[in-house]
Amino acid sequence: MTKKEIEETCEKLVLPIIDQFGFELVDIEYVKEGPNYYLRVYADKEGGITIDDCVEVSRLLSPKLDKYDKEFKDAYILEVSSPGLLRPLKKDKDFERNLGELIEIKLFKPLEGYKYKEFIAELSAYNSNNITVITEDGDTIEIARSNISLARLYIEF
Repeated sequence: MTKKEIEETCEKLVLPIIDQFGFELVDIEYVKEGPNYYLRVYADKEGGITIDDCVEVSRLLSPKLDKYDKEFKDAYILEVSSPGLLRPLKKDKDFERNLGELIEIKLFKPLEGYKYKEFIAELSAYNSNNITVITEDGDTIEIARSNISLARLYIEF
């Protein structure tokens, strides 16, 4: 299975569990870090997801994933966790939740007329294909969602 197929299989298996508890599935990623592969499920709920919530999702998901061991090429570590403060904005509801907020945007390639691939700007609008941001200089920029490698709420530390 490809990375995308593994993530899609996991999503299919975890959604009924997530729905059962009234949680929100934020993201799923299958990545290699060092010698290990990780299958990460990020879930959330109103008021924040707890460690006990994550343990319960993992406990129910793990045996379902075990049935696909032969199809997954490599052994992996399953992690179920909160997306945390730096959660990515990927779905329409993520962008809706953050309208009017400063977001950090990383692009696959610079926008025409700009030399940078990273922006901090106010999210002013979105649709299925694009987001619109307002820079600190007051420029309004429309960015194709397909060009966004990462978008998340900007948090100044």
